[in-house]
Amino acid sequence: MKLTYSDAGVDIDKKSDAIEALVKTLGYDREGFGKKIKLPGGYAGLVEFGPYALALSTDTVGTKLLVANECQKWDTLGIDCIAMSANDMICLGAEPLSFVDFISIDVPEEEISRQLGIGLETGAKQANLSIVGGEIAVVPELVNSFDFGGTCLGWVKRDEIITGQDIVVGDVIIGMKSTGVHCNGLTLARKVLEVNQIPYDENFERLEQSIGLELLEPTKMYVREIMRIIKEFDIHGMANITGGGLRNYIRLKEGVGFEISDPIKPNPIFDLLAELGNISIEEMYQTFNMGMGYTIIASPDQADDIIKSLKPDCDAQVVGTVVEGAGVICPPLGLEYTRY
Repeated sequence: MKLTYSDAGVDIDKKSDAIEALVKTLGYDREGFGKKIKLPGGYAGLVEFGPYALALSTDTVGTKLLVANECQKWDTLGIDCIAMSANDMICLGAEPLSFVDFISIDVPEEEISRQLGIGLETGAKQANLSIVGGEIAVVPELVNSFDFGGTCLGWVKRDEIITGQDIVVGDVIIGMKSTGVHCNGLTLARKVLEVNQIPYDENFERLEQSIGLELLEPTKMYVREIMRIIKEFDIHGMANITGGGLRNYIRLKEGVGFEISDPIKPNPIFDLLAELGNISIEEMYQTFNMGMGYTIIASPDQADDIIKSLKPDCDAQVVGTVVEGAGVICPPLGLEYTRY
């Protein structure tokens, strides 16, 4: 049996259709001070604030919290919660400032809240932001466990917003390594374990810890490295490789293509999931980050210096080039994606 994300319950094409249907209904924009800054495919929302722009980004940890429930370990989910929003925001060159979290739960449990707080505190330090508030909603009629997400606020000078529109053919694509699955594709990963009747405390020789703990490995926070890099170099565009995998490049700029000629070697967890679930390479690279969690696009004459500046804080390499055309191709793996 070949497993797909859709088989597990998540159809990314239907999700794209749903997003498009929602966005088409949204037409009202505030005028005057604080009006929206329109960006195609942006990773965060922006509003004018005098010579600055305020950035807003929101997300959840998704079904990673179900893995945490199985492992009875919730103390890293706060890192994921902040990273999912903060890593999106920095794609525009915006620096995260503050964060509010949201917990929707059936029955409040002190120990779960304590552990979530531990992760939020760690994530706040990693992203250099303040947690200024939050909400715990007790809604037993709506949920039978809990959901966990949050919203990040940041800022950027309006003339320093990185939109991706400076990307040109010939630019290089620099990939930064991930720490593992991060927060995307967990529904498919959990399905793999389910159909193979693999417990979360199962150990595999190729993994350094149980498969459950491997899936819980916190999302890499790229904030501090990227905030430093954009001050040192002329960055044309950036992408957070989350849901959709390689498809994320498509949202950066229309009219150019992205060729991944030397993909980062996937973490062992990805190879294991592919084997256990008999998952095609195409499905893997449009569901998971496959070892590359973040991307910088810049002119080729800056590539070596950017990579040197990133190491050893964040391992990086040139993975491809911006080319004529559209969509994303990865010739070594025979992959092609034309829609985000």
